[in-house]
Amino acid sequence: MPIVSGPQEFTEERLFVDLRTLVGHELYLKCEGFNFAGSVKLKAASSMVEAAERNGQLGPGSTLVESSSGNLGVALSIIAAHKGYRFVCVTDIRCNGATIALMRAMGTEVHVIREAGPEGLLGARQAHVRALLAADPNALCLDQYSNPNSWKAHFRTTAPAIAEEFPQLDVLFVGAGTTGTLMGCARWFRQYRPDVHIVAVDAVGSVTFDQQPGRRMIPGLGTSVRPAVFDRSYVDDVVFVEEADTIAMCHRIARRGFLFGGSTGTVVSGAKAWLDRNSAAHLTAVTLAPDLGERYLDTLYRTEWVRDNFGDEVLGAEPADESLVA
Repeated sequence: MPIVSGPQEFTEERLFVDLRTLVGHELYLKCEGFNFAGSVKLKAASSMVEAAERNGQLGPGSTLVESSSGNLGVALSIIAAHKGYRFVCVTDIRCNGATIALMRAMGTEVHVIREAGPEGLLGARQAHVRALLAADPNALCLDQYSNPNSWKAHFRTTAPAIAEEFPQLDVLFVGAGTTGTLMGCARWFRQYRPDVHIVAVDAVGSVTFDQQPGRRMIPGLGTSVRPAVFDRSYVDDVVFVEEADTIAMCHRIARRGFLFGGSTGTVVSGAKAWLDRNSAAHLTAVTLAPDLGERYLDTLYRTEWVRDNFGDEVLGAEPADESLVA
């Protein structure tokens, strides 16, 4: 039994869900939500904070300021609370209420951006971060969008864990948000297992792969500003997923007893579409579930929210469960 003195010291690396009966292909889902932050972002947060401490950028009395759609904010909140740092998280109106409440419970000061700028809500969040940094010269932004310690966390941990569990791996699907997970995994496999095909999964309306920007209601994957850490040369293929398909897949997985967040619905939907198109009968594939679904009960899993934003047809033949209606 592990004994930890800090919440960042524990994360489960070896839990995979077999999705073969759900998608009709040999696809396994690596679950990253079983840690004290509840998401894969604990790895990036820990890596970036530890590097800043080694470099002397963080110390007693420091203030952290960071832009996050939610999960990194929670991860930094638990680390800041444990280490005694003041933390200001800049998020926006798409962030789930449960996530904001979690951050505030740990003492984080949460600023919610309500109006998009020329580069969308993300651009507006980043502009607000710059204003906060200008007002406090002692504040530090780790900047997950450009910090190499974000992807290095996955180069050290996530990718090797997948490779060890699946030595026969043919295809790895990774969601593209800030692209830290994608870049860390893709770089590791390019160096040590170049035979593995790397497929990025992005949301329709995201600009990372030069799509036209569009409405995105679900936090997690996709961006309105291409992350500086992103390098297209490490990606072999990309799949774009409509948010309606994300929601339908989340509900489909939930009907099997597994409650995951929106990013998981996106990557599983994208992986199934790619495998359907690519004669995948003899391929072994893995994708990642960045978090669990409890924080999305008021959005993705609330029938009224789905109907208001996407219409009744999104849930398709799945019978509406009145227990999902707040």
